[in-house]
Amino acid sequence: MNKLWSPWRSKYIDSIKDKSNSNECVLCRTAKLEVSDSENLLIEKGKHTYTVLNLYPYNSGHLMIVPIRHTNKFSSFSAEENAEIMQKLQLAEKILKIILSPEGFNIGANLGKVSGAGLDEHIHFHIVPRWNGDTNFMPVLGEVKVISQDLLETKKKLLEAYSKIK
Repeated sequence: MNKLWSPWRSKYIDSIKDKSNSNECVLCRTAKLEVSDSENLLIEKGKHTYTVLNLYPYNSGHLMIVPIRHTNKFSSFSAEENAEIMQKLQLAEKILKIILSPEGFNIGANLGKVSGAGLDEHIHFHIVPRWNGDTNFMPVLGEVKVISQDLLETKKKLLEAYSKIK
């Protein structure tokens, strides 16, 4: 079996722990932020979820749909929470198509540490835009992933697109 070494993953997990000045989950802290604050990566808030750019994206436009309620049990979501999660994933797909024109998407969640979840105590859903050829020599040979757009610039474009869709 081939293995892809990704040492950035441990740096990501450690960076979240380092920034924590409380015992509160980083995703719960993010839920308290305001979309209007240009210093954070929050894109949109719903009744049960919020949408945020991933601080350590796999590709430009990598978003997370995060339930506001802190849980690590996928089966604990109410019908209303489930519906909003799916609506927000669909909205994110629509908007990412408009601003980035990806050729496909990866959508999913990692449930539990053994599945690769860096934040296993608070379920969240990823939507990652994909393009033909986006797995190239940089990550394969150079162990470097090139993200071609600044996160705060991406946030501006996303906010503009979200405001037009609603």
